[in-house]
Amino acid sequence: MEENAQVDNIASTSSESKDEQTKSKRWKDAFSSLKKNSRVWCLNSDNTWTLGIVQSVSKEDSIVSTMEEQNVLSQAKSHSHLLQLPSSKLLPANPIILEGVDDLIQLSYLNEPAVLHNLHFRYKEDKIYTKAGPVLIAVNPFKKVPLYTTDLIERFKGKKGENLSPHVYVTAESAFAAMMRDGVNQSIIISGESGAGKTETAKIAMQYLAAVGGGGGVENEILKTNPILEAFGNARTLRNDNSSRFGKLIDIFFEDCGKICGAKIQTYLLEKSRVVQQAEGERSYHIFYQLCAGADKELRETINLRPANDFRYLNQSSCLHIENVDDSLKFQETIDAMDVVQISKEDQESAFAMLASILWLGNITFRVIDNDNHVTVDDNEAVSCAASLLKCSKEHLMEALCTRKMRAGHENIVQKLTASQAADSRDALAKAIYAGLFDWLVDCINKSLEVGKRHSGRSISILDIYGFESFVKNSFEQLCINYANERLQQYFNQHLFKLEQEEYISEGIDWTEVEFIDNQECLELIEKRPLGLISLLDEESTFPKGTDYTLAEKLKEHLTFNGCFKGERSRGFRIRHYAGEVTYDTIGFLEKNRDLLHSDLLHLLSSCEMHLPQHFACNVEQTLLKLTGPVRRSGIESQKQSVATKFKGQLASLMQRLEDTEPHFIRCIKPNTLQQPNLYQEDLVLQQLRCCGVLEVVRIARSGYPTRIAHQNFAQRYHFLLPLSLANQEDPLSICVAILHQFKVRPDMYQVGYTKLFFRAGQVGRLEDIRLQTLNGIVLFQKIYRGYKVRQYFRKLKRTAIMLQSLIRARKVRRKFEELIRKHRAAIQIQKYVRCRAKKQEYLKQKEKTILIQSVIRGWLARRKVLAIQRKLEEEERVALEAKLHGEQLIKAAQMNKRLLEEFDTSEVDNPAHMDEELANPGVSSMHVDGQAEAVKVSPSYLAELQSRVLVAEAALREKEEDNSVLRQRLNHYELKWSEYESKMSSMEEMWQKQMSSLQISLASAKKTLAPDDFANQGFKYDESFPYKSIVTKQRGSRHMLPQEEEEFDWDDTTSVGTKTPDHLSTPRKPFLDLSSGRGELDAGRSVVSHLFKEFEHRKQVFDDDASFLVEVKTGQTEASLNPDEELRKLKQRFDTWKKDFRGRLRETKSILQKLGNPDSAQRLKKNWWSKKA
Repeated sequence: MEENAQVDNIASTSSESKDEQTKSKRWKDAFSSLKKNSRVWCLNSDNTWTLGIVQSVSKEDSIVSTMEEQNVLSQAKSHSHLLQLPSSKLLPANPIILEGVDDLIQLSYLNEPAVLHNLHFRYKEDKIYTKAGPVLIAVNPFKKVPLYTTDLIERFKGKKGENLSPHVYVTAESAFAAMMRDGVNQSIIISGESGAGKTETAKIAMQYLAAVGGGGGVENEILKTNPILEAFGNARTLRNDNSSRFGKLIDIFFEDCGKICGAKIQTYLLEKSRVVQQAEGERSYHIFYQLCAGADKELRETINLRPANDFRYLNQSSCLHIENVDDSLKFQETIDAMDVVQISKEDQESAFAMLASILWLGNITFRVIDNDNHVTVDDNEAVSCAASLLKCSKEHLMEALCTRKMRAGHENIVQKLTASQAADSRDALAKAIYAGLFDWLVDCINKSLEVGKRHSGRSISILDIYGFESFVKNSFEQLCINYANERLQQYFNQHLFKLEQEEYISEGIDWTEVEFIDNQECLELIEKRPLGLISLLDEESTFPKGTDYTLAEKLKEHLTFNGCFKGERSRGFRIRHYAGEVTYDTIGFLEKNRDLLHSDLLHLLSSCEMHLPQHFACNVEQTLLKLTGPVRRSGIESQKQSVATKFKGQLASLMQRLEDTEPHFIRCIKPNTLQQPNLYQEDLVLQQLRCCGVLEVVRIARSGYPTRIAHQNFAQRYHFLLPLSLANQEDPLSICVAILHQFKVRPDMYQVGYTKLFFRAGQVGRLEDIRLQTLNGIVLFQKIYRGYKVRQYFRKLKRTAIMLQSLIRARKVRRKFEELIRKHRAAIQIQKYVRCRAKKQEYLKQKEKTILIQSVIRGWLARRKVLAIQRKLEEEERVALEAKLHGEQLIKAAQMNKRLLEEFDTSEVDNPAHMDEELANPGVSSMHVDGQAEAVKVSPSYLAELQSRVLVAEAALREKEEDNSVLRQRLNHYELKWSEYESKMSSMEEMWQKQMSSLQISLASAKKTLAPDDFANQGFKYDESFPYKSIVTKQRGSRHMLPQEEEEFDWDDTTSVGTKTPDHLSTPRKPFLDLSSGRGELDAGRSVVSHLFKEFEHRKQVFDDDASFLVEVKTGQTEASLNPDEELRKLKQRFDTWKKDFRGRLRETKSILQKLGNPDSAQRLKKNWWSKKA
């Protein structure tokens, strides 16, 4: 809404300015006679200016072509539009050579469109600084520009500003050089509207002064004041994300040698109402949001802090964050700055407690208790927290907010407050606490910066103050701000004329003082006594029944005689300031001017146990004592000095301070309302130029001799326009005078100074037109002559080139032919070697393949031969085995035959009857005998061979039985030795466990006696590559490095084989489980599981400790010179290795336990093991 109103105000201001131009003829930059092809500015229907070229001229109207792009030198036009305009809507445009000049005074034609165009031209090229005589114009780029490097600071040191481009550094260097040269205190006055970049410009100037005056040690503290003042004094508005809501004057003191020795800060008109109320889309002061976002957990608990959205003073505007701004980082910067300026941690916590108390005061609510709308305070968390932070009684706080004590005669009357009165009382307390806190911070900063300032009287003051403001609804704050700008503008005008007059006198120029708009009448309207606006406001503020309406009527009654005042309907009135008329509404004037802090609230602050509220109350009482005296202190609120009167006194003191200095002016310009880079709104820039008085500076310069050129530069630029006889003079001044006479410049249009020529507006433009025409003619002649010479030279060159080309081409062809011959021969030679190499490679490949085939075939043949030999041997073995079996069968048959013969003989003797029977039957008997004989018939040789084989077999069998008996004896011997070895190992193991127990006890006692540095050698011994072993060792001091005696942990047990020892050394792997040990199988299983469990718990503790330590190092809780990420990676590798080994041993233990559960499998396993041992 304010931005739309601003645009409307700009339009109205433009129309009013046109009337003023018509009446006073400030910008009477008209042509004496319009000419064709002249550059002009055309006024459009929307009050904007367009550049054009005159096509034809009549008595009243002119036809002008306007275009988007044009080449003025060639007069080439593109996208042109013809307009017929009256001559009154045309203003002369400067020649192209003067576009983008550093100083607006150098322009031949000084008018509004010329100034706007020059600033826009430079702004597009990121040249944001432009001079307007003694004033530096700074256009906010809304982006980072490379104009503030250390190299530039070194470049500007000790240099004169005349030879340098405009810059804040140049202004600061001029002030520093003047102070050191003349011994006169300097001041840099920075002004502009909100969002124009005043605060940043002031910081840049301070950085330069700190660089050139560094070495005293206090310059860093001066620079660190900016984050503190911005946090506590800046806020987000609709126009600016970092708007200063107070004015400040920073005095930087220097020693005689130029080193900074101290500083002092003075503030003006802090906007206290922003603490309790903000418009939609705005924020309160930055420090509240920074505190809510950046406070650590301990501080939050100490001051009972909540998120910003929980506090009514912060969430009422629906704006808690600023885009691209991190409040938590800003809070840390503020803390660091407070440390630099030596504000103790206790004072910082007290200040943050005051801020939190303000936020909790905003959450206090009231409850109506009767029909008269009287209220009482709700006893809730807000009241308790506020009272706790202020360290006052909760009942006292509740009573002070909802009642008011008044003295009538000798009695005290307690008056209950209504809801609106109680809310005003609560807000007044919050504003008083914040204002006191802000003043206390400034006092702390000044105490830190006052080192050495008394030793030197030299200083440079930097004034960063609000610019002229005009909104749809303007209140008491806008009146004070505009009043301050009226005083600064008067001081600016007086100083400007003083500088102009000094330069004219130094150059010996006869100069009549020009008239200018004096704003003395407007200042008398505001500050005259007894019928000035401030006096009437103070008078009405003292009346108990005074209202905003009665104030408006009183102002209309007593101020209508002043030409700058005009009454409006209802409660409004208008004041014509130097920058335009502003309409004010008297709503809230009386309340803001009184700035009441009732005596009950003052007593409340005095009764607090915290020192800051007591300090605030003491300062208020001391101020009242100075103003009223001790006799009339009963009515504190009625006798308190009003805000307007106090501001008037501060402003008078500021003007007196500036009067004693040599000023340097910087006007900051906001190019657009969107805060976007590379966007230039001409209407907005024009309004600001009018408001800050830059156009008035240009107009005053135009009234005299705005164009000033040194004799040498003028003669060097225009001497070629003279005849040769006059141009050969050596004296530059004589050449200058000859040029002026040659072109009949009227004597009243220029004056000759000692070192410069002073011209009225437009005279240099006429000389530039003549110079341009002469240059065009010269260029035309040169073009024709040079064309002729070039054509002649070209023809001669062409003939010569053709001859040379024929010779060169012939030679090139011959060389090319010779080259082709050499290449042909070389190609044949190369082909020969290439083909030879190819054939050789092909032969080698075939040879390799042949050898490979031969090796394969020979291998196959060899393998076949070996297989045949193997089959032959197998066959022989088979035959031998069959022969052996056959021999055994024959032996068995012979034995059977022998037995049969014996049986036969026996049967013959014992059975003669049978014999007779056989004889009676000879056929049968013969058949039987023949059969037996036939069965027993064996070849004697074969039988002898069989007998020999049987003997050999028997001998071999006896040898085998002897070998077996020997092996059995050896086996018995080995079993006896193994049982003895097992008994010895069992006894040695018991003895070793006892030794380990005693060693553990001695280690535990040594661990308590030895120093922490020696502890690592007796506990865990890490690798040398483990960089934080000493730190980990210290952190593990509370737990045992080795298992306790009662745990009976066996490091060399079978479960720990192959793992890492406490010294991170690998142990050799042993057999996992000895089933033949003296312990039982069940006891062995339990021992294995127990040791695995103990090892797991121990390893878990070690890895947990190491990981916890690395986490502490990474989060900053523990300091160590190591890389936590790299060490964590190594720890993870060690953990993975141990886990893999432990998992394998766990699986092995599980399988063995399963086998132990099955007796058959256990017995079989034991047998297998014994067989392996055998």
